[in-house]
Amino acid sequence: MRPRRVLHSPTAEPEPFDPAAFPGLEERRRADGGAASERWRELIAANRTVIADGAMGTMLFANGLMFGDPPEVWNLSKPDVVRRIHRGYLDAGSQILMTNTFGGNRMRLSLHGLQDRVAELNQTAAILLRSEVDAAGGDALVAGDIGPSGAILAPTGTLDYDEAVDIFAEQAAALVAGGVDLIWIETMSDLTEIKAAIEGVRRVSPGIALITTMTFDTRGHTMMGVSPEQAIASLTAWGADAVGGNCGNGPDELITVVDRMRAADPDTILVAKSNAGMPELVDMRAVYRSDPETMAAAALAMREAGASIIGGCCGNTPEHLAAIASRVAG
Repeated sequence: MRPRRVLHSPTAEPEPFDPAAFPGLEERRRADGGAASERWRELIAANRTVIADGAMGTMLFANGLMFGDPPEVWNLSKPDVVRRIHRGYLDAGSQILMTNTFGGNRMRLSLHGLQDRVAELNQTAAILLRSEVDAAGGDALVAGDIGPSGAILAPTGTLDYDEAVDIFAEQAAALVAGGVDLIWIETMSDLTEIKAAIEGVRRVSPGIALITTMTFDTRGHTMMGVSPEQAIASLTAWGADAVGGNCGNGPDELITVVDRMRAADPDTILVAKSNAGMPELVDMRAVYRSDPETMAAAALAMREAGASIIGGCCGNTPEHLAAIASRVAG
């Protein structure tokens, strides 16, 4: 079978790839009769705008997490705090919430001697979030959060592509075993790394819904030079169900990214999850100045630009998300 190639614009063409590793939509639905993505499709069909959650790290720091400590350990040591944070976002109106597993892969966990606890930490995170979603009526979706590996892939760095796929597959397997509804790969800057993450997810679950977001914080590009047009062309070709941006330097930057993605591909579901403004370092902690009303106004601009899944990243609290949900609903 010849490699599939998808072209969205003359300047944004993904590399050839193996269709067996990156199944298309029809192949994904045939894998399990569509059951793995059924709730995702129902949510998207029923809502013009879907509200995601806000920051997990910001809330953990507010509850006493120390800089440098692994947030994923709190799934075991302080599950009540993690559940309370999820509950705050559910009460604010969030319809997709992410597990406390951003750094839950074995490479990042190895910095703390926790590389052998990937399954335990990720499954527990999924169970905690599922418990809160069920207690709130079960309508929201549980998204398994996968962040960067913590290394740079070859040839720029030293991490081999196949090893990266295995690292991401291990984390994805634990999240799927914990009962997530979908996987959300976030805060990526390198197309090769996010490709490895997608391949790892598809190795574990060919049919599960998949959201992918990159961070465009360097003059309209990611730190590794990826443009919004390149991102949407490659990520949709590799089988992402929704594409967009998260984190970054604030909502104005992300509004432009969404607008460019919409112009490149009018049919893709777009995601906007911005930081609450530019971070400022105060007493060795990042402080974000954008208040809830500012982020709510930005959410309307993001929707106007083309985003249909809107939430918040660093600095966004349940109060920010409540304002966003109220403004979007209004």
